Amino acid sequence: MKIILTNEVSGLGAAGDVVEVKDGYARNYLVPRGFAIRWTKGGEKDVEQIRRARKIREIATIEQANEIKSQLEGLRVGLKVRAGEQGRLFGSVTPADIADAIKASGGPDVDKRRVEVGSPIKSLGAHQVAIRLHADVTATVDVDVAAA
Repeated sequence: MKIILTNEVSGLGAAGDVVEVKDGYARNYLVPRGFAIRWTKGGEKDVEQIRRARKIREIATIEQANEIKSQLEGLRVGLKVRAGEQGRLFGSVTPADIADAIKASGGPDVDKRRVEVGSPIKSLGAHQVAIRLHADVTATVDVDVAAA
């Protein structure tokens, strides 16, 4: 099935790319989650708009990505959340929470879609989070989760 990606999908492509995938993968995973839309002649017009939006958001060069990486890796991010007595969180820390905490700590503005949390953060303490700045550049940020 031919689809148009609306978000970046690891191993498949970036937003605005037209790709061919198995019918079930598109029908059961990509389209319902909003990662893609079905390709049509009318949808082809949306591709250019999606690409323009991606170009505005993306980091253009590796040098720019390395500069942002150096800012992020020198940053210590603190995050206050509600937690129980044993240090377990009520819920988990989301990529949006981390992106907001980075901004509040004086770091650069990071898109929440670039924050990659390996396993869900559900406990207090220090955690490491990867931020994919460019295809070749990934920054690691230390996040201190504390009780509010």
